[in-house]
Amino acid sequence: MLPIRDRNPSGHTPFVTWALIALNFVVFLSYWPAGTEESVSAVFHAWGMVPAQISAGERLITPLTSIFIHGGWFHIGLNMLFLRIFGDNLEFEMGALPFLGFYLACGLIAAMMQYVAAIDSPVPVAGASGAVAGVMGGYLLMFPRARVELMLYLVVTMRVVAVPAWFLLSLWFTLQVWGGLSTPPSSTSVAFWAHIGGFLAGVGMAARLWRMRGGTMFWRRFHGLPPHPLAQLSMPVVRRRGAVLPPPVARGLFRRDE
Repeated sequence: MLPIRDRNPSGHTPFVTWALIALNFVVFLSYWPAGTEESVSAVFHAWGMVPAQISAGERLITPLTSIFIHGGWFHIGLNMLFLRIFGDNLEFEMGALPFLGFYLACGLIAAMMQYVAAIDSPVPVAGASGAVAGVMGGYLLMFPRARVELMLYLVVTMRVVAVPAWFLLSLWFTLQVWGGLSTPPSSTSVAFWAHIGGFLAGVGMAARLWRMRGGTMFWRRFHGLPPHPLAQLSMPVVRRRGAVLPPPVARGLFRRDE
């Protein structure tokens, strides 16, 4: 079962999402394909987050740099696929620079969550999974009923089915919690607690935007789906008391009213 795309194009080019994907691949290609086992290990220990080093006050920049280090084609491929699927709509809602800050903040919180779970571990932690999990958490809050297409492998055939985002992302998060609670952090190569921390950070940091869009009213107005780009003109925004509202936008032939 593999998500391949959502059915909710934002109608705008997600420049930050594409730039992050490109940067991750550039960094990956700089050390992985032609690297030896020793050189790749050196990269992980230099730029990945080693909890024991953080505890000793060393390499304090690595919670940030570790977001751009990956351990193989499968690792980076899945992370970038998920970022592409869920990043464009969230970037459009937040704006380019706020989305970039959101992504990096989720990655840092995810790294710190994994650090707390294995504070003395000498094993490097690396990957964009925590930051991408934050994007997934924000997407779940903003667009719970968006349809995401999954490719199902049925032994001798493949089939594409669409499921609501709330189902897919809730299932994914449940599996991360189960993995984190059932597996000691030092005995697995999967940073479950980074995924959990990033996802919760994404939900929490997207909550302000969700409230500004009207909260549950935003869900009801757009049925839990990403708004059509033309519908952004009529999107409700909650403002503080006493704020001056802008003049109403004139209705026209190309305005989509709900």
